[in-house]
Amino acid sequence: MEFIAALQDRVTPWSDGLEPSDAELNAIEAEMPLITAEVELLDALIVLLDQPPTQIHSRRIRRAHRKVMAARRDAANMSCPVPPAVA
Repeated sequence: MEFIAALQDRVTPWSDGLEPSDAELNAIEAEMPLITAEVELLDALIVLLDQPPTQIHSRRIRRAHRKVMAARRDAANMSCPVPPAVA
């Protein structure tokens, strides 16, 4: 058996410009509360794949949904600049 990958050139050559910029890192940092809330919701839903739901599971999922919605609201409010006050 021959390894085909060893015979091919790399598609994207490595360069120093492939690292994220400061603006991209700041955007990721701003989205981290939403990302962590969505991961928590996913964890709560994964638990239910192999067992029947209980009241505790329902509470955990509702709490996770509320966190996701609050994080989405906060992210939307941060991305929309506040319009200047009209005199």
